[in-house]
Amino acid sequence: MPISDPQRQAQLRALIQTFLTERLDGKLEPLEPDDPKRAKEEEKFSITSWIPNAAKKSLFLRYVTHTLKPIHGYAEGTELKVELQSLASLDEVGSHCLGEMYELDVTGNAAYLDVPKFLKLEYEGQTLLELACANDIDLGAVFSSNPEEANGLLQTFASLLQPRGTRACHGYAKQLYWRVEDDAHDDASYHLIAPLFGSALAHAVWQTLQEHRFGDTAKAARQARKEGADSDTPVHEYPHLAVRKMGGTKPQNISQLNSERGGNNPLLASLPPLWQTREQLPLSSKRLMARFGYRPEVKHTLQRLRQFLASNPAANLDTRQRRDAMVFDLLDEWLQLTATLRTVAPGWSQRPECQLSAAQTHWLDPEGVAQAVLDASSRTPEVDDTLDAVAQDLARWINGQLRDSLPLGDPEFAHWRTLVRDDLAQEAWALREVADAC
Repeated sequence: MPISDPQRQAQLRALIQTFLTERLDGKLEPLEPDDPKRAKEEEKFSITSWIPNAAKKSLFLRYVTHTLKPIHGYAEGTELKVELQSLASLDEVGSHCLGEMYELDVTGNAAYLDVPKFLKLEYEGQTLLELACANDIDLGAVFSSNPEEANGLLQTFASLLQPRGTRACHGYAKQLYWRVEDDAHDDASYHLIAPLFGSALAHAVWQTLQEHRFGDTAKAARQARKEGADSDTPVHEYPHLAVRKMGGTKPQNISQLNSERGGNNPLLASLPPLWQTREQLPLSSKRLMARFGYRPEVKHTLQRLRQFLASNPAANLDTRQRRDAMVFDLLDEWLQLTATLRTVAPGWSQRPECQLSAAQTHWLDPEGVAQAVLDASSRTPEVDDTLDAVAQDLARWINGQLRDSLPLGDPEFAHWRTLVRDDLAQEAWALREVADAC
């Protein structure tokens, strides 16, 4: 049987009395010296009165690692205290990463949060809650001179760590059905999951950020960096940090740890990476025309042109103008693609793997071809009429896109070719202006 230690009892009593005196001073400060309420407050904050009252309050509190209030402020349901060190190890960041280094949160009646603050008092490296769980005989003697009553108080405080009631969810809680079997039509194939807020993890993140941003060693490290001096402490930066406020003006209504954070819950930036997209160059005629055909406006215009011609319109001026206007829309898209490719560093068409036709090479990479000619390294033959050759390519492509559903042949090809060549000739100067501006 453990033997009581009067010295330990005296030290524990002094620790508890200091805690109670600090709270009593706050109550007495607004009262006059002769106010009769002073005696009542002094009695209320005596050890013999406050401890039993705190034990009763503790019945309306619970220690947890995962809370429900952050999901919805009015949700009432089961909250969990999980031994985080017993969780399975995963690659993803989660509560399991904390191991044994975490603080328990407290939820319940926010008016009673002075009880967990009391139980967090430390003596000889242990909290009063840990001493209560160990049924510390000296702590019990401080609580009450009656051994039976003292043991009851210790057990009541220790029960804060035990689950209470039956598990239940709430209408305000988030819930989702998670399929665990193959038959999606069978209700039994689903588990109903009710996510909870990882309060212990959130608090650990907040503590880490506070230390990295405002700790003395962090400040010294930043000062050393500013002065160009060496430092053994790394500097941590958290760009685009956001904060989620929970509980409004009463963060204690969410939980004790949320109250300690002032309701602040940091959110690390979850921005997508800034990809440095490499331009996928069309290094063959097939890829070039495929890329042109994939442009949304080209697809839409071809569909309109195909439907219009399939309707067998009258052979008159209005029909020709409407048909040619749609072809001009295709040419506008071709000019935009050309301008885009001309913004690429000149010379890309001179790569060994480039299989564009000579006309397409001259059209899309004129500066690269010209420089290669000067350097006597050009792989591209001379072309008598680049515009006409490009016009033929486009006319042949347009005919090919329409031929599957319409009886088109050489007359249509000749018309597309003339139309395209004339338009490209008129727009060539504008294209050069676009390329120079880019």
